[in-house]
Amino acid sequence: MARYIGPVCRLCRREGEKLFLKGERCFTGKCSVERREGGPGQHGKGRQRFSNYKIQLRAKQKVRRSYGLLENQFKGYYHEAARSKGVTGTELLIQLERRLDNVVYRLGLGASRRHARQLIRHGHIKVNGKKMDIPSYRVSVGEIVEVLEKSRADLSITASVTASEGRGVPAWLTMERELFRGTVNAFPTREQMPQSFNEQLIVELYSK
Repeated sequence: MARYIGPVCRLCRREGEKLFLKGERCFTGKCSVERREGGPGQHGKGRQRFSNYKIQLRAKQKVRRSYGLLENQFKGYYHEAARSKGVTGTELLIQLERRLDNVVYRLGLGASRRHARQLIRHGHIKVNGKKMDIPSYRVSVGEIVEVLEKSRADLSITASVTASEGRGVPAWLTMERELFRGTVNAFPTREQMPQSFNEQLIVELYSK
């Protein structure tokens, strides 16, 4: 499947804030958002004009890039959310948060969603005792996500778990660090999801 393979730091600079795409580097002074002003490219510091469309587009791009999705993938999630009975914007974020690669990242088993996706693809993650290699798999309430026993000595995984200790996990998840295991207690509420996301602008963009 196609995926973005370019420099991820330029994506953060384009949105003007940290999207935490590079793991632990984003929490240090090496973060490019802190080191460089403006967007990427030679015209990044130029004066920008903002229209309603541009504001809506930037809101959509921020969410899409945060979860590491291509446009068609993201649009598919939106249309599914639009068909649901709940609030479209909130349902969209819930579906994205339920992705296995996001859950692995939220639990601290992966340094970033990209790292979490790699761990899943390489067969290091189990769901309810069964090896799962599909990053887009959507977890359900009560499911247990854990690292395979033979993979718990992997330096990238242990480093991720150690680095995440001070940041905690969302209230809808429970993490047992000594067992490299987490449990999905419930689906997230809007208050438990990133407050910097403006899902209403995304709905307005796709409703045109």
